[in-house]
Amino acid sequence: MKWIYSGYAVAVSIALLLVIRVVDPTPLQSLRGQVFDSYQQLDEIQHSENVVILNIGEQTLAKYGQYPFPRQYYAQMVIDLATKNSGVTGWTIMFPEADRFQGDESFANIMQQNVMNIPGARKNPVNVNVLSQTPSVKGVKSTGPHIGTGTIGPVPAKDYLLTWPNLVTNIPILEVVANGKGVNASAPQPDNQTRTYPLAITVGNKIYPSFAVEMLRVHTGKPSYMIKTSEIGIQEVAVPPFDPIVTQPNGTAYIRFNNSFDEIEYEGAESIPDLMGKWVIIGVTAEGIANPVPTPRGNLYPQHIQAHMLQNFVDGSNITRSQLSAVTELLIALFSMVLIALAVYKLPLLLTAPMSLSILGGIAYFSVYKYTSGLVLLDATFPVLSGFLVFTQASFNNFYKQYKLREQIKKQFEHYLAPAMVKKLQKDPSLLKLGGDTRTMTYLFSDIRGFTPISEQFKTDPQGLGALINRYMTPMTDLVMQKEGTIDKYIGDALMAIWNAPLDVDNHAQLAIETAQEMEVELKKLNKELKKDGLMELGVGIGINTGDAVVGNMGSNQRFDYTVLGDSVNLAARLEAQTKEYGVFFMFTEHTLKQIVTPHGLVMLDKIAVKGQTAPVTIYTVLKDAKEVRVINRMVDSYQNREWAECAHQIEVVKEHNWNNTLADLYAQRIKQPMPKGDWDGVERKTSK
Repeated sequence: MKWIYSGYAVAVSIALLLVIRVVDPTPLQSLRGQVFDSYQQLDEIQHSENVVILNIGEQTLAKYGQYPFPRQYYAQMVIDLATKNSGVTGWTIMFPEADRFQGDESFANIMQQNVMNIPGARKNPVNVNVLSQTPSVKGVKSTGPHIGTGTIGPVPAKDYLLTWPNLVTNIPILEVVANGKGVNASAPQPDNQTRTYPLAITVGNKIYPSFAVEMLRVHTGKPSYMIKTSEIGIQEVAVPPFDPIVTQPNGTAYIRFNNSFDEIEYEGAESIPDLMGKWVIIGVTAEGIANPVPTPRGNLYPQHIQAHMLQNFVDGSNITRSQLSAVTELLIALFSMVLIALAVYKLPLLLTAPMSLSILGGIAYFSVYKYTSGLVLLDATFPVLSGFLVFTQASFNNFYKQYKLREQIKKQFEHYLAPAMVKKLQKDPSLLKLGGDTRTMTYLFSDIRGFTPISEQFKTDPQGLGALINRYMTPMTDLVMQKEGTIDKYIGDALMAIWNAPLDVDNHAQLAIETAQEMEVELKKLNKELKKDGLMELGVGIGINTGDAVVGNMGSNQRFDYTVLGDSVNLAARLEAQTKEYGVFFMFTEHTLKQIVTPHGLVMLDKIAVKGQTAPVTIYTVLKDAKEVRVINRMVDSYQNREWAECAHQIEVVKEHNWNNTLADLYAQRIKQPMPKGDWDGVERKTSK
């Protein structure tokens, strides 16, 4: 399960997110569409000077009666528009069946006749009408004429355009006389929002233009429109001299719903103002007859959608979405996810969230900027969403790792360090260098003298022996921790402590000496209690040294301990064994003395070379009685200076006052031996411990 919380899991998540984007499931498409819709809310509404919408609404029905109207009504509508100087007229209304009132021929004649002969017609030489057609999946044959399509590019356009099996057309008599026929098709998104519009479709092996494209073509008098392709599909659709509309590979284009239009509800010629050659799009708005469709600007009728698309062509201000947008977005998402993951794992916690938010905010801002400055749609939804998910996962993983590390630190050190120091390590694990860090430390070894007889006393009561050891170790451990030391380990009745690891402690040598002094005081208190309890008093020896060693997790892959290794450590352990011979509670080396302020009561005990080491070291202790300190120091000095008589005298003084008879006897025995002649370094070389 550990891999779930690792960087590998984040990498897998990044890969899965990229796959999801390639698959592009419906929820993701819907979310992206909604974001694009919000961009359009930033557009300023522009009033169209080119396009007018003529609606058949409730007032029209109130005047003319039941819908659908007889074709003679539509013929009159054509006449009325001509007299009001309309330009190209587009019918989103379809006429797929014959008029039950036999008015089709009259309607067709009016559409094709020269309106110069119509009273009131002044500016338009001909009546220009574009009918709509509708793609269908039902078994309706395509009877409409085919509009010529010019194609430029390396691939056939029909291989990429949206395809329908059939086409619903108008009755032949109307199709023939109409100046243009355009497909009124929609391309709703998965959430049923109409955002895009196919500029051309295929039915069978033929390509048909959209309604708006056809109105523009008829207006220009061009025999055809142009489709430009690239290696990956449709690139743009154009009706010269108007600017081309950039499309997606399937020939659909995003509609920019940023216009308002003059809308007229038809109630006869008197309801129509002078149109001055404007495009007119006719549609139905009467309730129960026509159904609006949802768009980024609310519910709109087909005539409104066609009007917006036509105005986009005229203004040259259509929304573009590059064919390579998906690839660009994928690369942005990949870059942001990797960068955020690296930020989480590599940067300090306080910088992680601001940097990640800056990356995601920058992507979102860039997307908005691309739209507001150039009407380019760049999806920020997936990069931002995926980046946030990666940030969340990586942050959780990092938090979990930090939590596990803190728990590991607590488990490893709570019994060896003071709670405040454990918390300090947990707060900043970087203070802990694991795996072998060489550093200068001070080491303290403590051991109970004569433990074997004590154990025999508890031969029948092992639990009592354990209680005694705990009774001793608890206050000693507390003292070490209080002095910022680390309990390295317990070995039976022995205690090993270190200073300056895992946390830095500037005055580690001084703290070790102070700990030994306080341990002596604490032991005296404990012995008084033990005596009252009828138990043997404890004798303890402490050895202290300062020097370099390797500290870290030592052991095997299955089991390890945080400990230290090195000659300096071994020397401290050897000194602890020598305390009994010298009759002192604790002793320390010259290396430790160099790290501390010379204490009151400093006593030089000897120069020795412990077993296993050739280099001599001077050993010291600290005593409270000033006179005792002077006498013992004089005794040792006279010995080192070969002043044997003086040394003997000081030995007698020590014994007279019963200060340290063990030490006095040691030196007394030495001066009884044949003294060395010639060069002598005064070093006692130990052969045991």
